[in-house]
Amino acid sequence: MKPLKSAVWIPLFDELADARVVAGLAASAEEAGWDGLFVWDHVRWRLPVRAVADPWIALTAAAMASETLRLGPMVTPLARRRPAILARQTATLDQLSGGRLTLGVGLGSDRFGDEFSRFGDEVDELKRAELTDESLTILRAAWSGEPVRHHGEHYTVDDVEFLPRPAQDDGIPIWIAGFPGKLRPRRRAARYDGFFPVNLSHPDQLAEAVEGVKEFRTDPTSPYDMVVALPPGTDPRPYVAVGATWCLTDFDPHSVKLAEVEAIIAEGPFS
Repeated sequence: MKPLKSAVWIPLFDELADARVVAGLAASAEEAGWDGLFVWDHVRWRLPVRAVADPWIALTAAAMASETLRLGPMVTPLARRRPAILARQTATLDQLSGGRLTLGVGLGSDRFGDEFSRFGDEVDELKRAELTDESLTILRAAWSGEPVRHHGEHYTVDDVEFLPRPAQDDGIPIWIAGFPGKLRPRRRAARYDGFFPVNLSHPDQLAEAVEGVKEFRTDPTSPYDMVVALPPGTDPRPYVAVGATWCLTDFDPHSVKLAEVEAIIAEGPFS
């Protein structure tokens, strides 16, 4: 069984919508013994949230303020990002951080801030799934450092070499987020490095997610991460017992304050 790792997971909203604040939190988290710091990736959220920061700038600041924390967007909706640009951003950040980037990926949703419809992006979930899968194919190819020749339904990359490669020899780990009861997210997650089943309320749901992904993995015995978000102060042991390898702090995005996050960080990781 893999030892449990703990990460601070924050929405970049209002008081937290400042890359300098995120850098300070990263430094504090590392000093307090946390294993990672992950940030939400949104361009808009419903009221009362008004201010929103860019995840890539915030993560860059966090990388510069830390040495050991695993960092990443948790999660980025690939359907609204160009895969070629994201390939450059992720490789650059992985190099900058010394190989500490994990890429969290999801389909995203229009429910919480109309952040697809208000910008003319794809609102159909099945179409976003197609865009996501094609983008993931391109990213993995780009991180190899070999010329990418991709002519798909949605994207074209015509014989382009993406250098420098990420610092991590095997490429950047990818965690797939999705509702645990849905088949397609489990199938997608099984092809990558971890699964982040969202909106869990009981360890039994995580146990079902673990089994649901395992049946689609090529080698169920190979290292794999199961990620769960829990309110600070929750006992993680029932989740670890059924397969959790990472626990993330689950803050309310509408009410979280900087002082609350600072206090949770100072208390130390899940135990």
